[in-house]
Amino acid sequence: MVRGINYLVYLQGQKQSYLPFNEIMVTTLVILQLLVVLLMIFIGARIGGIGLGIYGMIGVFILVYIFGLQPGTAPIDVMMIIVAMISAAATLQASGGLEYLVRVAAKFLKKHPTHITYFGPLTCWLFCIVAGTAHTSYSLLPIISEIAQANKIRPERPMSLSVIAASLGITGSPVSAATAAMISQDILGNQGIELGTILMVAIPSSLVAILVAAFIQNKVGKELEDDPEYQRRVKAGIINPADDARLLEMADTQSNPRAKYSVWAFLLGVALVIVFGFFPSLRPESVTMSQTIEMIMMSTAALILFVGKADVNEAVNGNIFKAGMNAVVAIFGIAWMGSTFYTGNAETLNNALSGMIATAPLLFAVALFVLSIMLFSQAATVTTLYPVGIALGINPLLLVAMFTACNGYFFLPNYPTEVAALSFDRTGTTHVGKYVINHSFQLPGFVTTFVSIAVGVLIIQFI
Repeated sequence: MVRGINYLVYLQGQKQSYLPFNEIMVTTLVILQLLVVLLMIFIGARIGGIGLGIYGMIGVFILVYIFGLQPGTAPIDVMMIIVAMISAAATLQASGGLEYLVRVAAKFLKKHPTHITYFGPLTCWLFCIVAGTAHTSYSLLPIISEIAQANKIRPERPMSLSVIAASLGITGSPVSAATAAMISQDILGNQGIELGTILMVAIPSSLVAILVAAFIQNKVGKELEDDPEYQRRVKAGIINPADDARLLEMADTQSNPRAKYSVWAFLLGVALVIVFGFFPSLRPESVTMSQTIEMIMMSTAALILFVGKADVNEAVNGNIFKAGMNAVVAIFGIAWMGSTFYTGNAETLNNALSGMIATAPLLFAVALFVLSIMLFSQAATVTTLYPVGIALGINPLLLVAMFTACNGYFFLPNYPTEVAALSFDRTGTTHVGKYVINHSFQLPGFVTTFVSIAVGVLIIQFI
């Protein structure tokens, strides 16, 4: 087996590609390597957590030591940015800053209960833009569900869209891992794309997409009191309408008095990142935006520790830090495997894809969507596929407009935010259907994806 593969590797390195036999053998070799990549992604996704990174690294080993490819470029720059940003967000959580923001949001939502389908998702979106992670939505989802239920609004409507809005917040955040990957020197940083360009496209396109989806969501399903599942749960005593406001008391309790200072410190760091992203001339010529983000966000973490009196041990034990480190390991293995596979077969892959992409470049968005379903990560999707898009000659601005296509992991209802939404909706209206893929998140997911890409393509015409 190994001897046969070594012979195929020898043929792959030969220049006699005009011979039909050699072309068939080289194509077979590329297909075998692709199957290895897909198998490692599948196994890693099934295991979850750092599984993607671990099995991605096994894939790198197989591609290098069995198929004879040269190792690709490890995404070190992206990983360092994620470490810096997650450190700041984790210290904010440890200081009680995130809890403080949740209470402020809850008070706002309680004042506008009849518009929860609009304001709930928009609040999740804003939280994720500021924090750079969808995990902030866990604190908001039960509040959104209870407000909807208490006001006889079908919770499925705001809950399903809130989960999608959280993902859109990641692709519009100046401090998310996905955006960090986009602006790194390995991807769009060398294509003249700055952070300001990404935000000018991603934020308005996501906002319009959420508003359109919210309008549609308001017409989804039966009214709560007419829903058979809700009626069944009330009759069974699972739900007591008189107790619907029990979780809303969170908004009226007091939090750590120093948490407010931590929030201001974190927002200062985010503001500095945005300023340096919009105005590159403020940076020294030798300093990249990636390095700037790393310096600012690590310094922000130190400032939060000082003004918020946060416990460092609590920061590293929180769910944000753990999720962030999972992302670092996942990107390390998966992106390195993708880079190794692509660079080792660049000529063959470019010849196969260039004609199709040149005719319909938006088809690249479909590839991003499908890969994100397997990787469960926008950042991993960006680091794996965007270099291919650049090599194929796709307009960098069009790649920016396609950014939200990396949110396709809603397609299967097993992402943590989806699982959380299903659990927090006590009425059962947020559901997974008989065929698994017919679930509550599909409609808002596809609506926001199509609308955001369409609006993004329109915006780049003016940049």
